[in-house]
Amino acid sequence: MALKINDNGIDREMTADEETAHKAWSVIAQAEAKAIADEQIAKQIARQTVLDKLGLSADEAQLLLG
Repeated sequence: MALKINDNGIDREMTADEETAHKAWSVIAQAEAKAIADEQIAKQIARQTVLDKLGLSADEAQLLLG
């Protein structure tokens, strides 16, 4: 199944070069999204580790820090 593109208001099938570029972009975009998600998870784990060491819940920390 060929991928479609809208070129100046006209829907058409992508050329082989366009399809290759789109697939490469898709791989990069998925890798970037995974890296962002992994970073957010790491920050959450680090935050929870600090709270655990302090013996505070997230709600208690929020009350203390405003």
